[in-house]
Amino acid sequence: MSTAMNQLFSSPGEEATPLLWLASSEFDAWRDSQGKLVKDWLEVQHIKSSRRAPLWLPGETPNDRASVLVIAQPDDTYEPLARAVSALPEGRFELRGNPSDLEAALLGWALGGYRFDRYKTEKKKQDKRPTLVAPKAADLDRITAIASAMWLARDLVNTPASDMLPSMLSQAARDVADALGAEFKETVGDELLDAGFGAIHTVGRASADPPRLVDITWGDPGHPKVTLVGKGVCFDSGGLDLKTAEGMRLMKKDMGGAAIALALGGLVIERALPIRLRVLFGAVENAVSGNAYRPGDILTTYKGLTVEIGNTDAEGRLVLCDALALACEESPDLLIDFATLTGAARIALGATLPAMFASTQVLAEELLKAGENVRDPLWQLPIHKPYEWQIKSQVADLNNAGYGPYNGATYAALFLQKFVDDSIDWAHFDLMAWTLRDRPGHPVGADAPTLRAVFRYLEERYAK
Repeated sequence: MSTAMNQLFSSPGEEATPLLWLASSEFDAWRDSQGKLVKDWLEVQHIKSSRRAPLWLPGETPNDRASVLVIAQPDDTYEPLARAVSALPEGRFELRGNPSDLEAALLGWALGGYRFDRYKTEKKKQDKRPTLVAPKAADLDRITAIASAMWLARDLVNTPASDMLPSMLSQAARDVADALGAEFKETVGDELLDAGFGAIHTVGRASADPPRLVDITWGDPGHPKVTLVGKGVCFDSGGLDLKTAEGMRLMKKDMGGAAIALALGGLVIERALPIRLRVLFGAVENAVSGNAYRPGDILTTYKGLTVEIGNTDAEGRLVLCDALALACEESPDLLIDFATLTGAARIALGATLPAMFASTQVLAEELLKAGENVRDPLWQLPIHKPYEWQIKSQVADLNNAGYGPYNGATYAALFLQKFVDDSIDWAHFDLMAWTLRDRPGHPVGADAPTLRAVFRYLEERYAK
């Protein structure tokens, strides 16, 4: 756990300001039970049950300690403390009241305390954060483990490509593996060609920082095998099919899938789920140089399938397909990949709602339910077989770019499915890994959608 995370929570002991939690349905009865000073204060401030920002309340007598009121709206036990932690000054606060979902409420506090100030010359001092004394019933180890995983993914994605190129992303993965006692391996540069990873090598070969395949394993080999695969394109210029300046602006986040897979893997290890875990991702920069791959080129993937390059900016599925094929060699019980893959998914669902594709409807519905339970929503899109014509090539087995402007997320999923054995439970997430507007617990910048949903699903499928 980071020092900053430690500072967000503390144990009972020293005096603390009460932080009063009320459901909006409880507000009227609570207000009527207060003394005249608090009632008058609420009236002067025009406070109603719909208020979302935290409110300071005076004590009834000069000797009474002031308190802070937060009001939770229906089905909202996540946002109130996320708002509070960013609005309150330095000091100790003690949660009073009964959130309907205590873990979600405290996770809101932890995620609301996140900030990325690595490059700020005038950083806010870490010791200026408010500290929360949580109820004894709270499992703080679990809450801070989940929040720390979210923070890690956000930090990796927020870091500019100048400090998060393939070798640096690989080092971050090695650091996680070493800290948690997992086995780390990587295949780098021309070693990828020798090992058959032609797609990863082709996409990344134009960069001065060589491409690589990261492979992390942990757990008892006798436990069910779960493999997480991520798209690790550390910067995406579009290659020779160059993006516009605006289209390139946020492409440091194109390794968001790898960041989520790595952070989720670390969380699985820290919480010691009874699985044999594997995390795989290709780490590349899709750059432009004299040896960049070209539209019309044909490459051979790890599975042996050949791919005609219809567009060098459809590189993510190429990086994923080699890792997916490798993952299938050991027939995992469950295979999940995460990728900032298509603009089509964003056009369909917006920036904050990930598209999910699944090999079976049972798997899809269980993942959707897990996401709903932890307020990490997902939306299912179809793997529609009649659209397979869009990934066919006249000169190779497949085309990476498809034909026409329609259903881009689906035909990308169909492309990936060609590299996954039919017998394997497989889910594919097409996500943005970025928040475009400030929301409680989700500041503008990197985010890690799907992480909490998939972790809850893994717990339900294996830990129980």
